[in-house]
Amino acid sequence: MVRLSVNVNKVATLRNSRGGAVPSVVEAVQACVAAGAPGITVHPRADERHIRPDDVYDVASALEPVRDRVEYNIEGDPRPDLIELVEKVRPDQCTLVPVRPGELTSEAGWPADTPKGELAETIQRFHDAGVRVSVFVDPEPAPIDWAAELGADRVELYTEPYARAFEQGGDALGAQLDRYRDAAVLAANNGLGVNAGHDLDLANLPTFLTLPHIDEVSIGHALMARAVFVGLASVIAEYLQITGSR
Repeated sequence: MVRLSVNVNKVATLRNSRGGAVPSVVEAVQACVAAGAPGITVHPRADERHIRPDDVYDVASALEPVRDRVEYNIEGDPRPDLIELVEKVRPDQCTLVPVRPGELTSEAGWPADTPKGELAETIQRFHDAGVRVSVFVDPEPAPIDWAAELGADRVELYTEPYARAFEQGGDALGAQLDRYRDAAVLAANNGLGVNAGHDLDLANLPTFLTLPHIDEVSIGHALMARAVFVGLASVIAEYLQITGSR
């Protein structure tokens, strides 16, 4: 079974576009949990364009009664306020991602030449707080080895290149599947768990999950976009069928 973690950022984006409290991020989380989602992801960015710090706390409170079966994952760059937030909330997992100025969404994983010092210290702080740490990387040997050297527990493979190759099919898809398979095997050989995310959807996820060692997929945009038309419960059921959670 592969764990599905539902990213609820887009619910906050819609709320913030109008102001006020509608739609409610907490209500969305509760709907996801009621539909059987085994994980919830939030990404509080510094500009607060979707998830805000108060959302992080509110989601933690909403998940508290079900934390034995629903994991809470906080994504973010390791800036001081994010580190403090994670240490206070103590989610099941923190996924450390690089942030580039002006990006709409994550565009790449951590480069392998990123200095290890401060990141390794942050990972140790999270471990001391009982938080599992995943590091967002491209599916290449150097950053995967780098993540292992940092002391991370998992890597999250950046899957947009796979998604674009899936659209092309043929040799392009085959090459990317080989690339991600090699990355997953290398991560496992390094003692790392393997998560994946970015542009995964109902069409391309079944093929991706033929790869070995995948522990978790984080899906937000595609899931929420389809939920507009069929509802959260229905679309989560579709994803759970693929991941083997139902």
